[in-house]
Amino acid sequence: MSLAFCGNENNSLAYNVDRGVLNNGCFLDALNVVPHIFLLFITFPILFIGWGSQSSKVHIHHSTWLHFPGHNLRWLLTFILLFVLVCEIAEGIVSDGFTQSHHLHLYMPAGLAFMAGITSIIYYHNIETSNFPKLLLALLFYWVLAFLMKTIKFAKYTEHSVGLRQLRYCITGLLALLYGLLLAVEINVILGRRYLCFTEATEVKPPEDLQDLGVRFLQPFVNLLSKATYWWMNTFITAAHRRPIDLKVIGKLPIAMRALTNYLKLRKAFESQRVKGPKWIWRALRQAFGRPLIISITFRFLADLLGFAGPLCISGIWRTNTTIKLLGVYFISSQEFLANAYVLAVLLFFALILQRTFLQASYYVAIETGINLRGAIQTKIYNKIMRLCTSNMSMGELTVGQICNLVAIDTNQLMWFFFLCPNLWAMPVQIIVGVILLYYLLGISALIGATVIAVLAPVQYFVATKLSQAQKSTLEYSSERLKKTNELLRGIKLLKLYAWEHIFCHSVEETRGKELTSLQTFALYTSISIFMNAAIPIAAVLTTFVVHVHISEEADLSPAVAFASLSLFHILVTPLFLLSSVVRSTVKALVSAQKLSEFFSSDEIGDEQEPNATMPTGPSNHKTIPSCPRNHNNKYQAVVSTQLSHNITSGYFTWTDGTPTLSNINIKVPFGQLTMIVGQVGCGKSSLLLAALGEMQRVSGTVTWNMSEPAVEARGSVAYASQKPWLLNATLVENITFEMPMIKPRYKAVIEACSLQPDIDILPQGDQTEIGERVTHFICFSNQLYQNSQNSISPDDPFSALDIHLSDHLMQEGICKLLREEKRTVVLVTHKLQYLPHADWIIAMKDGTIQTEGTLKDIQNSDPKLFEQWKTLMHRQDGEFEKSMTVLERKNLRRAMYSKEAAKTEEEHEEESVESEEDDSLSQAMRHRTTIPWRSCGVYLSSAGLLLPLLLLSQLFKHTLMVAIDYWLAHWTSHVITAKMDATGRNLFSVLCCLGIVLCLVTSVAVEWTGLRVAKELHHNLLSKIILAPMRLFETTPLGNILNRFSSDTNTIDQHIPATLECLSRSTLLCVSALGVISYVTPVFLIALVPLAIACYFIQKYFRVASRDLQQLEDSTQLPLLSHFSETVEGLTTIRAFRYESRFRQRLLEYTDANNIASLFLTAANRWLEVRMEYVGACVVLIAAVASISNSLYNHLSTGLVGLGLTYALMVSNYLNWMVRNLADMEVQLGSVKRINGLLKTEPENYEGLMAASQVPDGWPRQGEIQIQNLSVRYDTTLKPVLKQVNAHISPGQKVGICGRTGSGKSSFSLAFFRMVDMFEGRIIIDDIDIAKLPLQTLRSRFSIILQDPILFSGTIRFNLDPEMKATDDMLWEALEIAQLKPVVKTLTGGLDAMVTEGGENFSQGQRQLFCLARAFARKSSILIMDEATASIDMATESILQKVVMTAFADRTVVTIAHRVHTILNADLVIVMKRGIILEYDRPQALLEKEDSVFAAFVKADK
Repeated sequence: MSLAFCGNENNSLAYNVDRGVLNNGCFLDALNVVPHIFLLFITFPILFIGWGSQSSKVHIHHSTWLHFPGHNLRWLLTFILLFVLVCEIAEGIVSDGFTQSHHLHLYMPAGLAFMAGITSIIYYHNIETSNFPKLLLALLFYWVLAFLMKTIKFAKYTEHSVGLRQLRYCITGLLALLYGLLLAVEINVILGRRYLCFTEATEVKPPEDLQDLGVRFLQPFVNLLSKATYWWMNTFITAAHRRPIDLKVIGKLPIAMRALTNYLKLRKAFESQRVKGPKWIWRALRQAFGRPLIISITFRFLADLLGFAGPLCISGIWRTNTTIKLLGVYFISSQEFLANAYVLAVLLFFALILQRTFLQASYYVAIETGINLRGAIQTKIYNKIMRLCTSNMSMGELTVGQICNLVAIDTNQLMWFFFLCPNLWAMPVQIIVGVILLYYLLGISALIGATVIAVLAPVQYFVATKLSQAQKSTLEYSSERLKKTNELLRGIKLLKLYAWEHIFCHSVEETRGKELTSLQTFALYTSISIFMNAAIPIAAVLTTFVVHVHISEEADLSPAVAFASLSLFHILVTPLFLLSSVVRSTVKALVSAQKLSEFFSSDEIGDEQEPNATMPTGPSNHKTIPSCPRNHNNKYQAVVSTQLSHNITSGYFTWTDGTPTLSNINIKVPFGQLTMIVGQVGCGKSSLLLAALGEMQRVSGTVTWNMSEPAVEARGSVAYASQKPWLLNATLVENITFEMPMIKPRYKAVIEACSLQPDIDILPQGDQTEIGERVTHFICFSNQLYQNSQNSISPDDPFSALDIHLSDHLMQEGICKLLREEKRTVVLVTHKLQYLPHADWIIAMKDGTIQTEGTLKDIQNSDPKLFEQWKTLMHRQDGEFEKSMTVLERKNLRRAMYSKEAAKTEEEHEEESVESEEDDSLSQAMRHRTTIPWRSCGVYLSSAGLLLPLLLLSQLFKHTLMVAIDYWLAHWTSHVITAKMDATGRNLFSVLCCLGIVLCLVTSVAVEWTGLRVAKELHHNLLSKIILAPMRLFETTPLGNILNRFSSDTNTIDQHIPATLECLSRSTLLCVSALGVISYVTPVFLIALVPLAIACYFIQKYFRVASRDLQQLEDSTQLPLLSHFSETVEGLTTIRAFRYESRFRQRLLEYTDANNIASLFLTAANRWLEVRMEYVGACVVLIAAVASISNSLYNHLSTGLVGLGLTYALMVSNYLNWMVRNLADMEVQLGSVKRINGLLKTEPENYEGLMAASQVPDGWPRQGEIQIQNLSVRYDTTLKPVLKQVNAHISPGQKVGICGRTGSGKSSFSLAFFRMVDMFEGRIIIDDIDIAKLPLQTLRSRFSIILQDPILFSGTIRFNLDPEMKATDDMLWEALEIAQLKPVVKTLTGGLDAMVTEGGENFSQGQRQLFCLARAFARKSSILIMDEATASIDMATESILQKVVMTAFADRTVVTIAHRVHTILNADLVIVMKRGIILEYDRPQALLEKEDSVFAAFVKADK
């Protein structure tokens, strides 16, 4: 068959030029080839020679900013041009037909125009990125020529009466218009950039964002094609395969997306609103972020409307695929054009591509807006926190938890509402259009099917509501379980020592049982929701088709109608499924807005400042302090004085609108001197400081801060430490310098003054170690010494937690030397009266008023009684030798630092496999990152037990049946065309549908109950392992890490993995069954499937790695953000005193931006995946459609099977990306299983003994005789011994005191009695029984111990004293009386049944320790061990207790480990230890008589 441009028929009119060449159609087409040939010849050399030879360095990412005028319009017009040219090619081919002569002029010029269009945009892109606009001249000439040629052709068509009824006429006119518009764009570039016809070209600078190489989020800057397809993400996602993604890789946010930019926008919107309330918030949000949301909604409308193109095109294909019309070279109408099945297949392909692009664009814009909104609201919340009245916090109106919830939960609720907001507008449109199209296809029976869906929609909403309630209930039980687990883990040492671990374990299991019951309800409603989602389309289709066939004998139920209706029903179900999510999200957003409105209405200090306000530099003047503005007259008067730092005159201050906390306050604080504030606990010392700082509400009086300048409006920076020590979650050196520049000599002086070097030496990374998990007073005090401000205020006895030597050192070196030399004003609140002689000025307080003030000598003269009282107490306090808290804090510090380091490396350990431990090379680690954790998956599924086969079988049967239903529908409808009514076919179809609905229910239930079974199994195993684990695990693993296994990881297994597993299995089986059906219908599809499968494999392979890294990065950047909020709330008074608000605001912006950019990259990565998977799906649809049409035409394939194949092809495009997304999610979630499985491998303590519990005598030990023979002890087999070859004998009823310096082995000695340490040599015999032979539970249940850490649990006082419920009320009251607590408990409501809050916070530290003593007394065991038990008790109470113990326990053996040596002077026997060996062992009197006795030296030092 020969080819000719104008055709080769002998009688063709194509070569006839009698009426002029311009009146010849073929010549006009030939003339239109000229511009395209010109462009291709001009641009190809420039593209391939010019840019091809350039270094790749030219294409730096900064090139993305350089957009010529009309950039987006040019891209848009080019896309439309290319689509119209495809239509022109198709029109030419269809009108040419399949004759003997092919008329190339009908489609060849359009083909060249298509190539030229693609070349033009590539050429333009390269010129734009290289910033060389003069080369655009080639495009200018091209657009002129193309416009002229198309205009001539259009004019000639009009002249020959070719009109709008002919498609080619319409296409030509449209192309002329498009070329004209592109020419206008080109002229606009000349006018804008002035590169032609002007003497000077316009100089263009890049935006501020891209002047910074750190900005790598390029979505706002790239061209339209890259924006739509996320092409710029390619290098980022492929690079993640080679190197893990971190904050350095993702860089900074563009300026328009930064929290500060969005906050200023939101603040402006808030300020423009007049009426306050929840509506005020919504109006402000709409004003600030409404515009991008409208764009998102528009994209969503376009996507939803294009979504209906699928069913319509398919309906057209099936209606016409047997009657293709061959029209030759004549003009054809649009109806005739659209009657071609191949044309419809191509149009369907383009519709799918466009629909998916618009849908993903809608998602991206909505999520980006939500993220920007979240950052703005978080910044606004933080600014509000900085101005909150302290009384809001101290009086419990606002708690740290509530504020953290606002940040973590409520801002996210608003973000998700904005994400789902387009659905609110799109759903009604989708439903209305869907019903109209169904009515067009099926008539009245369509309304019956729609009614089925509509009737079931409220049921679905009801289920969604129940789901929400079940989730709330589950959350409550989960919180209660976590509270109990937290108490269990924090008090694990006590529980093990008292053998109470199983009691508390049972309590946790009981709450877990309630949680599981709630989870069962949640699982039930989830399974119903999944079932309805799958069953509603089947029920609607069944009802509709059966009714449709029954209504009329003439009813058309051809495959075209059946499968187009099926597709429409699936589309209709989507908005109804989303309805419940959208309604729930809307309700949550309304509640969150209400909470935020209440929070923003809280009382505050000062006006709102911008977060980038200038930072204070150096010491500033003393100024008048603003207080909480409760009334309009609340103004301070500036009083000038050059001698006073600050003073208060006639001051009345209160926390709430009630009786003033401080009354008639008249004080003066001399400048550059040491002022001490003293008084009993609760007399108002801390409140006085806060009143001076403006943190309290001033009822009356004046507060004045003065130096050299009068009438200044605000005071300067004050180095203040609150009563509760507060540090940053930062390194030790950062906490000491506290936002000040590092000055090494000063830093060394502060370290020396605070005696911090021993602590720095024990830290893993010295002063670069991160601290903050446990705060220590001596670190807290160091940052005040380091500051340059003229005031240093240290409230509420900073020395209380330090031993006498360290507090003396701090006083002498830090305050008296360092601060006095610098003439610093120091206001010191203290209980250490022995330091009063150092004070230049003393303020004594009593019951909220000033008792007296003056120098010590003044007070001696004016109030001799008070002075004598102080003198007595000063002598007694000097007698304290070595208070345990310092040692305890140093131990805690060491533990906390170990924990910090372990926490840092935890995630690194999680990333390592068995292989990577052997070979930790980078390639090995990277290979591990790309593999799916099959082992964790195996652990999860194996925990399901017998439910696993049920799950697998039900899923397989369900999807097999679904395919059978659709296959039978294809078979039935194909036969209905020829043999109208087929009752058997209809009945079989109905039976299959009913079976399908039943199997949907079975499958959904199986998935949820499998998840529930696994959750129950894993939590039970984890709790059992943890409760039996040795103490070494808790000492070497951060508590937070273990708690995370019970909180976030358990929550993931409980609620997230089952849903992900169901979604993953459903989408995978749907894709597999779809590909199987298409391959069955058209086997040739298998050839095309290979490259598509390879593409999918690489897309998912790269995406999974990037997605996992980004999810982890998003989580890890959220933690510092939330931590910064809680840190700020807890240290609010300190931050405001230091005047560091702007610095902390700046840090907040950095944390918010870091979290937001991780979220944005994750969103962009998800869109990157979905766009590509949707495009692959569209290719599947195109190939399946073309193959099916060809098969039907040439091999007479059943029309029903063609419909079946195409319906399933559409399904692939829907579920392909869900499969990969769920695979990536599952991979991240299985990390929880892996972490829990790691803890499940912990070796438990050996609870079994050589003797059975029944063999141990009931009253053992009766005598309390202890024989220690050659005992050596260590904490772990890898560590050195802490006790070496110890021998001792303690007679029954003896009172033994053990003393020694820190680390001498005293506490290890006591733990050996309970087998809490590894006794690798020697033995302990108590009442003739070797304790190594006893069962561990029995051994520990027979002794009593009082630890140095007072631990109380939430519950009643009765429960805290006797969890086993063995003691009578009389025994408990007796124990309380011994512990000096009976009067306290008697006054409480409920007495023994009075409640103790978590950690015993409703009792003082000393009272908690007394409760621990009472707990030990209530046990009535023959051996009592007191391990530094009186550390938190004042001297008077301690001396009473010592006497009581000596009398009440006269017949029992008491072992006391003491830091205050005078407490064991009355003991029967004293053991002095040093480095794990017994140094001295004798009666105290005998040891005191020896001149060289270490014990005697201790006692002398104590005096």
